[in-house]
Amino acid sequence: MQLTGFDGKIAFVTGAAGGIGTAVVRMLRASGAVVVATDRVAPDAGGAGVHAFALDVGDAAAVDARVAHVEANLGPVDLAVNVAGVLSTAAVLDLTADEWRRTFAVNTDGVFHVSQALARVMAPRRRGAMVTVSSNAAGIPRQNMAAYAASKAATTMFVRCLGLELAPLGIRCNIVAPGSTRTPMQTGMWTDAGGEARTIAGTLETFKSGIPLGKLAEPDDIAHAVMFLLSDQAGHIAMSDLYVDGGATLRA
Repeated sequence: MQLTGFDGKIAFVTGAAGGIGTAVVRMLRASGAVVVATDRVAPDAGGAGVHAFALDVGDAAAVDARVAHVEANLGPVDLAVNVAGVLSTAAVLDLTADEWRRTFAVNTDGVFHVSQALARVMAPRRRGAMVTVSSNAAGIPRQNMAAYAASKAATTMFVRCLGLELAPLGIRCNIVAPGSTRTPMQTGMWTDAGGEARTIAGTLETFKSGIPLGKLAEPDDIAHAVMFLLSDQAGHIAMSDLYVDGGATLRA
């Protein structure tokens, strides 16, 4: 099946310098979209049809200004992907208020700022599609990941509520929830060469299930799911929460 609905459209992507974000930018561009690629430091995503900018998604004023700039200089944004995210691996007893706030500032506040700013320009046009990359940690407890999991759970429910409000305006909002994916965020948690094998097998001592498919996701696996939910072929899908985790959370 050839996905359609991208040619000539402007797509706004956060977290574009990371593994998943880079894959999303590449696929959007290959499908004919004009991509606004943003990250805290402007991503190295040059080339025809890709416009790279520095953006702190935790800064509401900066987000509003960037969206206004894009709308005024490039044209209407029809597609959006929230990928920007940070990891926190502190145990609850060691978790500081600053670390909690840092995690929410990007993973939750950032999605709110970007989604609200884009919804405000999409609503009068009565069209658009947004996909937010959350995490399967939003749906299952993890040791030493309370701040991260809570921030992703809050984001997931925010996007579903946003989708409920925007659906009557013809704007589709959906979620992709990755599991363990071969990105710097994942590999940075490994302490030795056995990290990948332990992630796939799971660990009884931390009550973590393994990955039934027997492999990590690659960034492209997540990006393919994002592309489908943005496409015309997903035109009747809204408020969905699509887990792309190889069956790790044992949920439908």
